[in-house]
Parts: sequence; C-alpha cells; structure tokens
Amino acid sequence: MNRKLESSKFPNQIIKTVSLCLLASMLFVSSLAIRAEASQADGYIPTTLITGANRGIGFEFAKQYLAKGWRVIATCRKPEVAEDLIALQTKYPDLLIIDKLDVRDHAQIDFLAERYNNTLIDVLLNNAGISGGQRDQIFGRFDYETYNAVLETNTIGPLKMAEAFYPHVRDSQHKKIITVSSSEGSISNVFKRGGRLFFYRSSKSALNMVMVNLAYMLKDRGIIVAMVNPGATGTDFMASLAAMGFPLRKTEV
Repeated sequence: MNRKLESSKFPNQIIKTVSLCLLASMLFVSSLAIRAEASQADGYIPTTLITGANRGIGFEFAKQYLAKGWRVIATCRKPEVAEDLIALQTKYPDLLIIDKLDVRDHAQIDFLAERYNNTLIDVLLNNAGISGGQRDQIFGRFDYETYNAVLETNTIGPLKMAEAFYPHVRDSQHKKIITVSSSEGSISNVFKRGGRLFFYRSSKSALNMVMVNLAYMLKDRGIIVAMVNPGATGTDFMASLAAMGFPLRKTEV
C-alpha cells in the first residue's frame, strides 16, 4: 500500500460544536488557511501543532498547512526516521518544525507544552492514533495491554494534549482544537457492520464523549472543539484493517 496519500475526497463539512455524528473534510484545512492568509497580511503567521504527523493523514495535514503559509509543529514518536517530514523540511525550512512526542507519555507532553510556552497554537490537531491490530482484539483472546495502549493513544492522549496546550490555543487568533475520530466510534454502526475491533471502536467512542464535553466546556471561551472523520483512507494505519474487508479509498490532493 502506498505510504503517501494520493487523494482528497473527504466530505466537505465541519462541525463547530462536536456531536456524535462526525463529518470531516480536507476543505476544513483549506478554509482555515484562507482565513489565515488574511491574518498574514498583518504579519501574523498562524501555527498548527499536529500529532502523528510523520505519515498518512497527519503528514498530509502538514503539507496542506505549509502550502498555505502556516507554521507547522509536526510531532511524532521517532522524528529521526521520519523521512517524509525531513524531506518536507528542506522545502519549508522556516515554517516546519519537527519534534519528538509520544502522546502516551504525559511528562513528554508537559515538557513540550512548556518548551512552546511563548508560542501561540492556532490549531491543535490531534491526529495520532493506533488501531491495536486484529490479533489482539479477538474475543476470548483479548490482550489487555494492547487495549490500554489503544485507550492511552486514542482517547487519553488527545485530552491530555488539549489540557496541556489549552493556554497556547486560548491566546491564539483561531482558537481551535481538532481531533481525528472515526465512524467506528459510532454505536449505531455496530448494527450495520457487525462486532469487531473492540479496542479501537471503544477508544473512539470514548474520544467522542471526551471531546463533546470539552466542546461544551470551552464554547463560551471562544474556543472551537471539533472532530473530523476522514473515513477509511489508504494509509499505513489502515493497512492491517484492509485484510478485514474495510473499504479503503485513496486520496488525491
């Protein structure tokens, strides 16, 4: 499977107040960037911090923002081997910063938040996620260490990121916390698709509830908390799930 995204056929809506009906769009990135270009006329360069930016959708987000003149803090667990990001940095040396971050490591999150203490984060983009694979999610043979890892990455990590970087987002111009979710987190979809992926599905359901709460809490402070659902897209993340019959789509940007 091609490591790079080749298409961009995402739905074209965005929710400002999160609901359990998740819609997503790469046009969301473009709309933010259009408003950002107006801001740059005043000398303000908006910044986005993206988790899991070394490949797949996270990497594509980074490319899109950079192309619109945003400053991008691209984080991943192993930046030293993030070849695509490193290559992209040669094209945008003044706009792209690559940093190390494992969203399961709360001390590392706090350290990064402190390090960027004087940096405004217009869009905090929680993209990092893991599926947990197929083998460990079979009823009767559940691996609960894997379950913990999935929950820590997909649910707890984004909430910790939002908490740690809240001041950075609050003081920015755009004030957005965006999280990549999945239709697999929808309870109603279980009846359409059958029982599977216990860990991944429950982590995304919990993520939805977490972000709904956060959206409700922060809406009066002028902060938009939203989730996007790009669908089953042909990335490395989905490679292990393709064998289970997931319909994948390539994306061209």
